[in-house]
Amino acid sequence: MSDSNDPNDALWERKVLEKVALEAITEQRRGRRWGIFFKLLGFAYLLIILGMAFEWGQGEGFVEGQKITALVNLTGVIQAKGDVNAENVISALQGAFEDKHTAGVILRINSPGGSPVQAGMINDEIRRLRALHPAIPVHVVVEDVCASGGYYIAVAADRIFVDKASIVGSIGVLMDGFGFTGSMEKLGVERRLLTAGESKGFLDPFSPQNARHKEHAQIMLNEIHQQFIDVVRKGRGKRLKETPEMFSGLMWSGAKSIELGLADEYGTVESVARDVIKADDIRDFTVKENFAEKFAQRFGADMAEGVVNALTRLTVR
Repeated sequence: MSDSNDPNDALWERKVLEKVALEAITEQRRGRRWGIFFKLLGFAYLLIILGMAFEWGQGEGFVEGQKITALVNLTGVIQAKGDVNAENVISALQGAFEDKHTAGVILRINSPGGSPVQAGMINDEIRRLRALHPAIPVHVVVEDVCASGGYYIAVAADRIFVDKASIVGSIGVLMDGFGFTGSMEKLGVERRLLTAGESKGFLDPFSPQNARHKEHAQIMLNEIHQQFIDVVRKGRGKRLKETPEMFSGLMWSGAKSIELGLADEYGTVESVARDVIKADDIRDFTVKENFAEKFAQRFGADMAEGVVNALTRLTVR
């Protein structure tokens, strides 16, 4: 500040200080406004996330007496830890049958097959639900492919609808693997296998094939194959026009499958809902992994990795 006693200098200094103070106040207000804006933005984002987590908006209102077609999708390989597994499919089917608005259930299948155990569990549950709710039909609509385990499930339905170019069948069982004994010999690698139980190394890919093990595996495959055949015969009944090749593992087009009695007629999800079930309002009951579950799984995996890393660091020290 100036040492001058000139009143003009004092006035000028006061004005400068006032201006600086006003600008500071203005900046504070601007900061508060932006703070409020970002808080509101964060709150809106949180609402969106929560909406996704709890899947708000899916429970659309119903008119009293309104009937729907319940849809369950089965897409992909059938396996215990995969996208298509008995737990999820059965849960979806139960929800579909128990809904008071359901006039009929459609199981849409696009699957090359998979686990006979998972397929058998789903087949059994469809039969149980049909017996429990005799007024609610369940139909299968095949799109691209319904083979092996997919067809194992399909035969539990009242009727099977296909496209003329769909692929249907593959009523068989396989067990595959590789043998590396020749490669190991060339590389000079020796297999050292110790077992307690003479058959504990059953079908070990690094050991020469054991004739007795091979025979035992074939007996198991034949047994499971016969279970599959029995399920198909029970599900299709007199509609089935058996041929020597029907249970050989071959597949057929949708058109040929109708001729053989493996399927009933042509149809899509929309046409079956509209013309067969008579309820063209289709509601999807397929169990989907929601955002919260994905987040929890990812968070759990990250947390576990962090704990492992921490323990590793502690051990090293």
